[in-house]
Amino acid sequence: MALVVPFRCVGKGVSLPAHFSRRRRRVFTTATTFTTFATLSPLRGGETAVDWVESTSSFFEEDTRPIMLFDGVCNLCNGGVKFVRDNDKNSNIRFEALQSEAGKKLLRRSGRAPDDISSVVLVEKQRSYIKSEAVLKIMEYIDLPFPQLALFLQFIPLFIRDFAYDNVANNRYAFFGRSESCEI
Repeated sequence: MALVVPFRCVGKGVSLPAHFSRRRRRVFTTATTFTTFATLSPLRGGETAVDWVESTSSFFEEDTRPIMLFDGVCNLCNGGVKFVRDNDKNSNIRFEALQSEAGKKLLRRSGRAPDDISSVVLVEKQRSYIKSEAVLKIMEYIDLPFPQLALFLQFIPLFIRDFAYDNVANNRYAFFGRSESCEI
């Protein structure tokens, strides 16, 4: 369930009822062709709500390229970042480890917990993608033939793509190992 508000309300401190779960604290716009995730932090003991889209807007002021968030200690994730770098000759994507302070802020912006390292996330200026949607969107940014492959893979239903993604993600340390620190 989501609260639908006009685009002009995003970033204006829209508050949600307390019974909404943390995951559901998203504001979706319908006035444009894109979706903006404006995640508000939960209120605790008199704290004020934080609009994470507004507080992380500086990440996109001078450089509007999307940011790929990845698990910095996962060998599979580090290999994925190297693969994207090798196939992104125009440097269309920036990279940030999920464990970094910037990564945690961008996770909050994307409606995720700051300690959630379970998924790759692609954060654009106006939208965030997670799991298989993030992978397909990343494929659209890199060189041929990956944008065409992403177009083909979009016809596979999301629940099937995410099921396969979750199975790999949940076993990534067992299959591919783990590093002591981020290699990127």
